[in-house]
Amino acid sequence: MKKKFVQSLSLVALVLCVSAITYAQTETNAKAGETSAKAVTNGATDPTPATAITGTTSPIDLARAAVVAMGGEKFKALKNVVLRGSVDLYGPNSTQSITGSFVIAYTGDKMRMEVDARPMFSFKQIYDGQQSYSSLPGAQLPPEDKFGIGLLRKFDQSGYVVSPLPDKKKQRGFRIGDAEGNATDFYIDMATGRVMTITCTFNGVNFGTEHKKFKEVEGVLIPSSFTRRIEMPQGAAFAEFNVKDIKINQTLGDDVFAMPN
Repeated sequence: MKKKFVQSLSLVALVLCVSAITYAQTETNAKAGETSAKAVTNGATDPTPATAITGTTSPIDLARAAVVAMGGEKFKALKNVVLRGSVDLYGPNSTQSITGSFVIAYTGDKMRMEVDARPMFSFKQIYDGQQSYSSLPGAQLPPEDKFGIGLLRKFDQSGYVVSPLPDKKKQRGFRIGDAEGNATDFYIDMATGRVMTITCTFNGVNFGTEHKKFKEVEGVLIPSSFTRRIEMPQGAAFAEFNVKDIKINQTLGDDVFAMPN
Protein backbone atom coordinates (compact mmCIF):
# COMPACT_ATOMS: atom_id res chain seq x y z
CA MET A 1 0.00 0.00 0.00
CA LYS A 2 2.78 2.41 0.95
CA LYS A 3 4.64 1.59 -2.27
CA LYS A 4 1.57 2.37 -4.40
CA PHE A 5 1.03 5.61 -2.49
CA VAL A 6 4.61 6.73 -3.09
CA GLN A 7 4.42 5.78 -6.78
CA SER A 8 1.24 7.82 -7.14
CA LEU A 9 2.88 10.85 -5.56
CA SER A 10 5.89 10.44 -7.83
CA LEU A 11 3.66 10.43 -10.89
CA VAL A 12 1.88 13.55 -9.70
CA ALA A 13 5.20 15.33 -9.29
CA LEU A 14 6.30 14.17 -12.72
CA VAL A 15 3.29 15.90 -14.20
CA LEU A 16 5.25 19.11 -13.71
CA CYS A 17 7.27 18.03 -16.71
CA VAL A 18 4.33 18.83 -18.97
CA SER A 19 3.44 22.02 -17.21
CA ALA A 20 3.23 25.14 -19.18
CA ILE A 21 6.63 26.67 -19.25
CA THR A 22 6.16 28.64 -16.08
CA TYR A 23 8.22 31.61 -15.85
CA ALA A 24 10.30 36.12 -10.31
CA GLN A 25 10.13 39.32 -9.08
CA THR A 26 6.82 41.24 -9.03
CA GLU A 27 3.96 39.11 -7.74
CA THR A 28 0.37 39.64 -8.84
CA ASN A 29 -2.79 37.77 -7.92
CA ALA A 30 -4.65 35.84 -10.60
CA LYS A 31 -7.98 37.07 -9.25
CA ALA A 32 -10.14 38.64 -11.93
CA GLY A 33 -10.74 42.38 -11.94
CA GLU A 34 -13.30 44.36 -13.89
CA THR A 35 -14.16 43.22 -17.41
CA SER A 36 -13.49 46.51 -19.21
CA ALA A 37 -10.46 46.38 -21.51
CA LYS A 38 -8.10 48.66 -23.41
CA ALA A 39 -5.36 47.94 -25.92
CA VAL A 40 -1.88 47.28 -24.49
CA THR A 41 1.32 45.81 -25.87
CA ASN A 42 2.49 43.72 -22.91
CA GLY A 43 0.02 41.82 -20.76
CA ALA A 44 2.72 40.77 -18.31
CA THR A 45 3.15 44.32 -17.03
CA ASP A 46 -0.39 45.55 -17.72
CA PRO A 47 -3.16 43.09 -16.76
CA THR A 48 -5.57 44.48 -19.36
CA PRO A 49 -5.82 42.30 -22.49
CA ALA A 50 -4.74 43.72 -25.85
CA THR A 51 -8.09 42.68 -27.29
CA ALA A 52 -11.24 43.37 -25.28
CA ILE A 53 -12.57 39.94 -24.38
CA THR A 54 -16.32 39.57 -24.62
CA GLY A 55 -18.80 36.74 -24.92
CA THR A 56 -18.44 36.89 -28.70
CA THR A 57 -14.64 37.07 -29.00
CA SER A 58 -13.51 34.40 -31.47
CA PRO A 59 -11.32 31.47 -30.35
CA ILE A 60 -8.39 32.70 -32.44
CA ASP A 61 -8.59 36.14 -30.79
CA LEU A 62 -8.77 34.50 -27.37
CA ALA A 63 -5.52 32.70 -28.16
CA ARG A 64 -3.94 35.97 -29.28
CA ALA A 65 -5.04 37.67 -26.06
CA ALA A 66 -3.51 34.83 -24.03
CA VAL A 67 -0.17 35.23 -25.80
CA VAL A 68 -0.13 38.97 -25.08
CA ALA A 69 -1.04 38.32 -21.42
CA MET A 70 1.90 35.93 -21.08
CA GLY A 71 4.31 38.57 -22.39
CA GLY A 72 3.73 38.74 -26.14
CA GLU A 73 6.91 38.50 -28.22
CA LYS A 74 9.06 38.01 -25.11
CA PHE A 75 6.97 34.97 -24.23
CA LYS A 76 7.28 33.59 -27.75
CA ALA A 77 11.05 34.19 -27.81
CA LEU A 78 11.73 32.58 -24.42
CA LYS A 79 14.91 30.47 -24.64
CA ASN A 80 14.93 28.62 -21.33
CA VAL A 81 13.49 28.53 -17.84
CA VAL A 82 14.88 27.33 -14.49
CA LEU A 83 12.45 26.89 -11.59
CA ARG A 84 13.04 26.09 -7.92
CA GLY A 85 10.48 25.72 -5.19
CA SER A 86 8.45 23.50 -2.91
CA VAL A 87 5.68 21.04 -3.64
CA ASP A 88 2.97 19.33 -1.58
CA LEU A 89 1.98 15.97 -3.07
CA TYR A 90 -1.39 14.31 -2.44
CA GLY A 91 -2.08 10.70 -3.35
CA PRO A 92 -5.41 9.57 -4.83
CA ASN A 93 -8.34 10.41 -2.56
CA SER A 94 -5.94 11.44 0.22
CA THR A 95 -5.94 14.53 2.41
CA GLN A 96 -2.43 13.76 3.65
CA SER A 97 0.42 15.38 1.77
CA ILE A 98 4.13 14.86 1.45
CA THR A 99 6.22 18.03 1.15
CA GLY A 100 9.32 18.18 -0.98
CA SER A 101 11.42 20.48 -3.13
CA PHE A 102 11.80 20.57 -6.89
CA VAL A 103 14.11 21.95 -9.56
CA ILE A 104 13.20 22.00 -13.22
CA ALA A 105 14.99 23.33 -16.28
CA TYR A 106 13.68 23.74 -19.85
CA THR A 107 15.45 24.73 -23.01
CA GLY A 108 13.90 24.05 -26.39
CA ASP A 109 12.73 20.45 -26.35
CA LYS A 110 15.10 19.52 -23.53
CA MET A 111 13.99 19.16 -19.92
CA ARG A 112 15.39 18.11 -16.55
CA MET A 113 13.47 17.82 -13.29
CA GLU A 114 14.38 16.60 -9.82
CA VAL A 115 12.04 16.16 -6.87
CA ASP A 116 13.34 15.53 -3.36
CA ALA A 117 10.81 14.39 -0.79
CA ARG A 118 13.12 12.23 1.29
CA PRO A 119 12.90 10.09 3.30
CA MET A 120 9.73 9.03 1.44
CA PHE A 121 11.14 9.26 -2.07
CA SER A 122 13.13 11.26 -4.61
CA PHE A 123 13.36 11.00 -8.36
CA LYS A 124 14.82 12.48 -11.52
CA GLN A 125 13.44 12.98 -15.05
CA ILE A 126 15.56 14.00 -18.07
CA TYR A 127 14.79 14.46 -21.75
CA ASP A 128 17.69 15.48 -24.00
CA GLY A 129 15.58 16.18 -27.07
CA GLN A 130 15.84 12.62 -28.40
CA GLN A 131 15.75 10.18 -25.54
CA SER A 132 14.39 10.24 -22.01
CA TYR A 133 15.40 8.92 -18.61
CA SER A 134 13.27 8.51 -15.51
CA SER A 135 14.13 7.08 -12.11
CA LEU A 136 10.45 6.07 -12.09
CA PRO A 137 10.31 3.48 -14.92
CA GLY A 138 7.15 3.25 -16.96
CA ALA A 139 5.92 6.79 -16.34
CA GLN A 140 4.43 8.10 -19.57
CA LEU A 141 3.51 11.76 -19.67
CA PRO A 142 2.12 14.04 -22.39
CA PRO A 143 5.03 15.19 -24.59
CA GLU A 144 5.49 18.91 -24.07
CA ASP A 145 5.95 19.62 -27.77
CA LYS A 146 2.39 18.42 -28.41
CA PHE A 147 0.54 19.50 -25.26
CA GLY A 148 0.49 22.41 -22.83
CA ILE A 149 1.04 26.13 -22.90
CA GLY A 150 3.82 25.84 -25.45
CA LEU A 151 1.10 25.45 -28.08
CA LEU A 152 0.31 29.15 -27.62
CA ARG A 153 3.58 29.90 -29.40
CA LYS A 154 2.43 28.14 -32.56
CA PHE A 155 -1.38 28.22 -32.56
CA ASP A 156 -1.35 30.34 -35.73
CA GLN A 157 1.03 28.04 -37.60
CA SER A 158 -0.01 25.62 -40.31
CA GLY A 159 -1.38 22.34 -38.96
CA TYR A 160 -3.02 23.79 -35.84
CA VAL A 161 -6.69 24.53 -35.33
CA VAL A 162 -8.20 26.76 -32.63
CA SER A 163 -11.80 25.86 -31.73
CA PRO A 164 -14.30 27.12 -29.12
CA LEU A 165 -15.12 25.60 -25.73
CA PRO A 166 -18.09 26.29 -23.43
CA ASP A 167 -17.54 29.26 -21.11
CA LYS A 168 -16.93 28.85 -17.37
CA LYS A 169 -18.12 31.71 -15.13
CA LYS A 170 -15.83 34.67 -15.98
CA GLN A 171 -13.53 32.58 -18.16
CA ARG A 172 -13.57 31.99 -21.92
CA GLY A 173 -12.27 28.75 -23.33
CA PHE A 174 -10.61 27.53 -26.51
CA ARG A 175 -8.90 24.37 -27.72
CA ILE A 176 -5.69 24.11 -29.73
CA GLY A 177 -5.42 20.89 -31.71
CA ASP A 178 -2.96 19.49 -34.25
CA ALA A 179 -3.28 17.26 -37.29
CA GLU A 180 -2.49 14.16 -35.22
CA GLY A 181 -5.54 14.67 -33.01
CA ASN A 182 -3.64 15.97 -29.98
CA ALA A 183 -5.44 18.80 -28.16
CA THR A 184 -5.02 21.10 -25.17
CA ASP A 185 -7.85 23.09 -23.62
CA PHE A 186 -7.25 26.61 -22.30
CA TYR A 187 -9.45 28.83 -20.13
CA ILE A 188 -8.49 32.49 -19.80
CA ASP A 189 -9.69 35.26 -17.51
CA MET A 190 -12.00 37.63 -19.38
CA ALA A 191 -10.63 40.64 -17.52
CA THR A 192 -6.92 39.96 -18.07
CA GLY A 193 -6.49 37.36 -20.78
CA ARG A 194 -4.29 35.34 -18.44
CA VAL A 195 -4.35 31.56 -18.77
CA MET A 196 -6.06 30.21 -15.65
CA THR A 197 -6.53 26.51 -16.44
CA ILE A 198 -4.97 24.06 -18.90
CA THR A 199 -6.20 20.50 -19.46
CA CYS A 200 -5.37 17.66 -21.82
CA THR A 201 -5.94 13.93 -22.22
CA PHE A 202 -3.05 11.59 -22.98
CA ASN A 203 -3.27 7.79 -23.18
CA GLY A 204 -6.73 7.99 -21.65
CA VAL A 205 -5.52 9.93 -18.60
CA ASN A 206 -6.71 13.48 -17.84
CA PHE A 207 -4.11 16.07 -16.78
CA GLY A 208 -4.95 19.56 -15.52
CA THR A 209 -3.29 22.73 -14.23
CA GLU A 210 -4.90 25.60 -12.32
CA HIS A 211 -2.91 28.84 -11.95
CA LYS A 212 -3.42 30.77 -8.71
CA LYS A 213 -0.73 33.47 -8.68
CA PHE A 214 1.68 34.95 -11.19
CA LYS A 215 5.04 36.69 -11.19
CA GLU A 216 6.59 38.76 -13.94
CA VAL A 217 10.16 38.13 -15.02
CA GLU A 218 11.78 40.30 -17.66
CA GLY A 219 8.43 40.94 -19.29
CA VAL A 220 7.22 37.33 -19.22
CA LEU A 221 4.31 36.31 -17.00
CA ILE A 222 4.97 33.20 -14.92
CA PRO A 223 2.60 31.11 -12.78
CA SER A 224 4.24 31.12 -9.34
CA SER A 225 1.56 29.20 -7.47
CA PHE A 226 -0.38 26.48 -9.22
CA THR A 227 -2.05 23.11 -8.75
CA ARG A 228 -1.52 20.10 -11.00
CA ARG A 229 -4.14 17.36 -11.10
CA ILE A 230 -4.12 13.90 -12.61
CA GLU A 231 -7.11 11.57 -12.90
CA MET A 232 -5.97 7.99 -12.31
CA PRO A 233 -8.00 4.75 -12.13
CA GLN A 234 -7.62 4.71 -8.34
CA GLY A 235 -8.80 8.32 -8.04
CA ALA A 236 -7.67 11.91 -8.53
CA ALA A 237 -4.25 12.92 -7.24
CA PHE A 238 -2.82 16.41 -7.20
CA ALA A 239 0.19 18.52 -6.32
CA GLU A 240 0.43 22.10 -5.10
CA PHE A 241 3.52 23.93 -6.37
CA ASN A 242 5.04 27.09 -4.91
CA VAL A 243 7.78 28.51 -7.13
CA LYS A 244 10.32 30.42 -5.04
CA ASP A 245 12.97 31.21 -7.64
CA ILE A 246 12.64 31.64 -11.41
CA LYS A 247 15.36 32.44 -13.92
CA ILE A 248 14.93 32.76 -17.67
CA ASN A 249 17.25 32.98 -20.67
CA GLN A 250 20.26 31.69 -18.74
CA THR A 251 23.34 29.94 -20.15
CA LEU A 252 22.81 26.24 -19.56
CA GLY A 253 25.49 23.63 -20.23
CA ASP A 254 24.69 20.52 -22.26
CA ASP A 255 25.61 18.39 -19.24
CA VAL A 256 22.42 19.61 -17.55
CA PHE A 257 20.46 17.36 -19.90
CA ALA A 258 22.97 14.50 -20.19
CA MET A 259 21.72 10.95 -19.72
CA PRO A 260 22.99 9.17 -16.56
CA ASN A 261 25.54 6.43 -17.19
